[in-house]
Amino acid sequence: MDALTATLALLRLEGMGPGRYWQLIEHFGGAVRALQSLPDTLLNKLPERAQAQWRDFSRRGEQSELVAWTRMERERCAAAGVQLLLCGGGKYPPLLAEIARPPPLLYVRGSAEALHLPQIAVVGARRASAGGLDNARAFAADLAGAGFAITSGLALGVDAAAHRGALKAGGATLAVLGSGVDKLYPRRNVALAEEIVASGGAVISELPLGSAAEAANFPRRNRIISGLSMGVLLVEAAVRSGSLITARLALEQNREVFAIPGSIHNPLARGCHRMIRDGAALVETSVDIVEQLGGLLAQPSTAAVPQAQQLEPRQQRLMEALGGDPRSMEQLARDTGEGTGELMALLLQLELAGLVEQLPGGYQLTPAGAAQLQLVD
Repeated sequence: MDALTATLALLRLEGMGPGRYWQLIEHFGGAVRALQSLPDTLLNKLPERAQAQWRDFSRRGEQSELVAWTRMERERCAAAGVQLLLCGGGKYPPLLAEIARPPPLLYVRGSAEALHLPQIAVVGARRASAGGLDNARAFAADLAGAGFAITSGLALGVDAAAHRGALKAGGATLAVLGSGVDKLYPRRNVALAEEIVASGGAVISELPLGSAAEAANFPRRNRIISGLSMGVLLVEAAVRSGSLITARLALEQNREVFAIPGSIHNPLARGCHRMIRDGAALVETSVDIVEQLGGLLAQPSTAAVPQAQQLEPRQQRLMEALGGDPRSMEQLARDTGEGTGELMALLLQLELAGLVEQLPGGYQLTPAGAAQLQLVD
């Protein structure tokens, strides 16, 4: 029996998990001996089904249900083009191996070599604002152009925008799942996952094939996202969110954490502000990130200089009234002197131009709108 088979068998035992797995490895020195010598003190802590599986293995060895499952899992992986990367093996990403109790095994569909690229994780809210999505795409595209792979969780919102930004820039991107690599979640991002694989990236999980997306899986997924990366960029996040958990895990793993600040009136900026207070670096451009990481890679490619749009004087006054914070209709009417009907028409024009977005209770400038204001000033 080889180490990969023994590791698959150990992790198949319900209730094992990475914590108990690494305790066994530290005690026995390897997966094969750990499987063959599972102590009663640990065995008795596992569910009855796991105890029955191991006792069947101890009696029947290679003919047991446990070993039969490992053979089938390896065959299923081979048929699906999925690689199994064992911690300690040459293909296992070295940065991830440094974290406390890393995933013993990774399932990888796509390029395993992409896991060895320098990575930046980009994470944030599923229900992000239009500005947050724009920032995720733009930062990911710039960082991909600088040579970083972009790592995220394939979720709706910021995650998907970051993956797409990297793809648009022709860079590699990695999607870490809270399900098996053959059970893509959410279903709305299946096509995105296929594009990631086809473009030289990878879809990654520590869970066996066929594993469904369950709430308990996502904190484990988040530690992989941060563990693979040199740093984590938090785009938008509520104070209680999975993205904030990823950022905190990154700090615990001694990774750099970056956060984009936002309006004090935006609930999705509060998680970023909390992390900045807790030690994350405030960033306004992708260059800030590259410089803080020590200039190991090239500077982001210089984009074309943006040009100011031609606005009518009333549109310009409204843009200036919006300024940097969200404003209500009442505030905008007071500051511009416009009637409600005229004001709504002007706001719609600016929304269609991509300069303004509507929020619950008001309006704010998009990143393009803020840039427009600076160019005109």
